[in-house]
Amino acid sequence: MAEATTSFAVDPYIRFKKEAGEYAVRFVESGMVVGLGTGSTAIHAVRHIGALLRSGELRDIVGVPTSTGTLKEARELGVPLLADDLPREIDITIDGADEVDPAFNVIKGGGGALLREKIVAQASRRLVIVVDERKLSPRLGVAWPVPIEVMHYGYLSQARYLASLGGQVNLRPGADGSPYITDNGNWIVDCNFGPIDDLATLARQLEARAGIVEHGLFLNMATDLVVAGVNGIRYLPRPD
Repeated sequence: MAEATTSFAVDPYIRFKKEAGEYAVRFVESGMVVGLGTGSTAIHAVRHIGALLRSGELRDIVGVPTSTGTLKEARELGVPLLADDLPREIDITIDGADEVDPAFNVIKGGGGALLREKIVAQASRRLVIVVDERKLSPRLGVAWPVPIEVMHYGYLSQARYLASLGGQVNLRPGADGSPYITDNGNWIVDCNFGPIDDLATLARQLEARAGIVEHGLFLNMATDLVVAGVNGIRYLPRPD
């Protein structure tokens, strides 16, 4: 406990992430299929679900991990998992985000799991986004590039295409300096478009290109937002 308290004192955002992740678990009910998000905020929701299962406060939960990292954590916590082919609809997913605009559009993929995260999000009745207050933005692209998962084959062709759309293209490096490899065996391009005026058009342009597997623009998917910061927790439903 002393170590955790010291970490909170050095970086209060560690505490904010934990508060946001744990708060969102109040929307989880026994018997639900729950999407388990990836990242430094969503992992606190996964751990809290595991704790509530062990205490008996939650029962009959089945999880759907959005990355191999979350899969490993969920197994260690004893959270039962749904088969990879998703034979049941997901009741609720709790996941983080890199940037959130006022309409609850988000950029995701900073952790490299955007493809599986989007599959799970689209299969969910409810998507609760958990963030600390630094992730709020007046417009997507102000503070974060758009992660884009691409195939190795034809990579430079995709880089030229992204540049033609106005993006500054950066191939994400892994820990050893070689290209970062996703759970699906692809590469990630972090593409800086600057503040994005027309999210829907950019999304369509990215989706139309062969070789681009998925992009990190999650538009009109989030139903709820939990924000933690210096003034405490804020819960917001998606604006009409």
